[in-house]
Amino acid sequence: MGTERVLTAVLGAFALMLLLSGLVGRQRRLSSWIGAVAAGAAAFAAYHDAFWAMVILGMISLTAAFASVDVFELGWRLRFSLATAVAGLAFLVLWPTLPALTGGKIPCPDYIEDRVGFRLVAGLDLRGGLRLVYAVDVDAAIKDKRDSYYEDMRREAAKVYGFVKADKDGKSDEIPSDDAYAKLREKVEIESPRAPANVIRLKVKEGADPTKLDDRFLEKFRSELSFTRTADQRNLEFKVKSSVETSIRERAVSQAKEIIARRVDELGLREAAISTREEDIIVEVPGEDEKAFSTIREIISKTARLEFKLLDDDTDFFGKLQPTLAKDSLPEGLEFQQENAPIGRDEEGSQRSRTNTFAILNKLPTETTTQTLQRFREWVATLPVPADREVGFEMLKQVVDENTGKEEERGFRTFFLKSRAEVTGDQIRDAGASPQQGGAGLGGWVVNLTFNDNGGRIFERITEANVKRRFAIILDGRVSSAPVIQNKISGGHCQITLGAGDPESQLREARQLELVLRSGALPAPISPSNEQRIGASLGSDSIKLAVQGTLGGTTLVLLFMLVYYHRAGLIADIAVALNLFLQLAVLASFGASMTLPGIAGLALTVGMSVDNNILINERIREEIALGKSMRAAVEVGYKRALAAIVDGHVTTVIAGVVLMQYGTGPLKGFAVTLMVGVICNVFTGVLVTRLMFDLWVRWIGRSGQLDMG
Repeated sequence: MGTERVLTAVLGAFALMLLLSGLVGRQRRLSSWIGAVAAGAAAFAAYHDAFWAMVILGMISLTAAFASVDVFELGWRLRFSLATAVAGLAFLVLWPTLPALTGGKIPCPDYIEDRVGFRLVAGLDLRGGLRLVYAVDVDAAIKDKRDSYYEDMRREAAKVYGFVKADKDGKSDEIPSDDAYAKLREKVEIESPRAPANVIRLKVKEGADPTKLDDRFLEKFRSELSFTRTADQRNLEFKVKSSVETSIRERAVSQAKEIIARRVDELGLREAAISTREEDIIVEVPGEDEKAFSTIREIISKTARLEFKLLDDDTDFFGKLQPTLAKDSLPEGLEFQQENAPIGRDEEGSQRSRTNTFAILNKLPTETTTQTLQRFREWVATLPVPADREVGFEMLKQVVDENTGKEEERGFRTFFLKSRAEVTGDQIRDAGASPQQGGAGLGGWVVNLTFNDNGGRIFERITEANVKRRFAIILDGRVSSAPVIQNKISGGHCQITLGAGDPESQLREARQLELVLRSGALPAPISPSNEQRIGASLGSDSIKLAVQGTLGGTTLVLLFMLVYYHRAGLIADIAVALNLFLQLAVLASFGASMTLPGIAGLALTVGMSVDNNILINERIREEIALGKSMRAAVEVGYKRALAAIVDGHVTTVIAGVVLMQYGTGPLKGFAVTLMVGVICNVFTGVLVTRLMFDLWVRWIGRSGQLDMG
């Protein structure tokens, strides 16, 4: 807090000084008081550690203070304040990068480094690194949309056939019970097949009235679903429209890119570049940090799809199924076990339970855990699981070292779940990892979840209605835990318990889970499709020569301007140096990686910047030769050179836009650098040099002459 207090005191004193200045001088009262208000607001922002608000307000206060000083005309003072503010802001943005660029000769205070997140780093062609390509499973996103309509269709059908109480307008917000859905299945069969993922089939059974599914029912789904109906009106097939599928695909890839970018930023890997190509997401991480590479693979691959589903412990699915299974049809390592499953409370409030059977698939010595789960899923897919039920899988572990708590993965067990997710990760506002409290969990970790208002209300209602029943917490398709609801949970809070095994692995898992839940769940699963370790495409000698060539060429240009135009050349050199500095700052604010094409773009803009100054200097020379005064020569010289400068830069912008639109990779980097250089060229070549010429003219007065070479 020391730096914040010092800044608060300095800005507060500056505000008081400007306030007193406004009281003393009537002519500068308005600008002084505007500056005082801005400085006071900046002091308030500094006290509350609102860094960028403090910076902007501080610059406004300095501009107002300079405008109140009786030096030259007001227009010149305002232009000077603008140029100074832009240069100061550029230095602030680039400051955290300067230690790396200068080999530590220009240090950056911790206060600035912690609050300015912009960095300019070397790209893959200069440093090498890792390129990861992930394919977005957009079909899963389409299936999610289809399944959402499936649930809506079941709910509406239950209302239409009278299994849910409705008001006089036929509307109801009540969620149908399991008994209501069971009665509905006797009349209507609604199916969402595993394939294709965009289809819902509805069949009205004999004895049920198909005309109840009239236009009012169909109207609820026509916006995004098309449908066909048989002549007897008993069979309907709904399909997600192709335009909706396209929109879902584009949105899934865009959201996945945004979420991966947030995860990468929270890891502190701001130099990573993230781009998309059709349904692929490409992540490029410069450097050689294997630990960072390993972490980023783990974090990116987590879908973070969080769901809360109730268990159907009233049904002993595997107990009824086990006698019908032939032993030779069972996967290797499969066994059945029994447990006492809670099934709610009796009339006196005591917990009821029943004996249920569940399946366990033990991991074989020759396979990975992922392969075990895949075998388990493939076997379960052959079982007659009802449409509104599903089988969940929880990893089983066993302690292998009682002294350290080290565990190893044993295999997976099953839970018989209701398909409908009562609460999802979309309804989570925040997540945080913390040590588990209490003797039983000593050494373990939990992730505390906070729901948004809607999620909190749903969670409270579900837990109240299902006390003494199990509620499965499912992350990325695996059951994380299935705790028993002991009582109604209000307040919108919940915990995911990670157990009490190896504390080190628990902490790592808790931190990763916290990060991915806070940054958001991916809209669809992703899978790695390609990975490349990339060495610097340019050898160290090539990089050194390229940098030397750029610096050498720039130095020769600056020397030529100084020799040919004398003091006017010095003004041009200052503008060129400021131009380069501004370009680097803008690129750092974009989070850009500096590549060799980018360096070439910087070198090119140096020449363009010098072109501006040559046009201006030659125009001023011509006006002086015609016998005009120094001030008039500068005024007319800038006015006549401006049209040529604008024309030249407009054509460059057109070329840059075309390169950005149709180019890829390094070409886009070159185009971005070029267009940034154009903007900085106009600013430094026209505004900044004009300020220096005006100051020079006023300094030498009537008797002196402009030294134009």
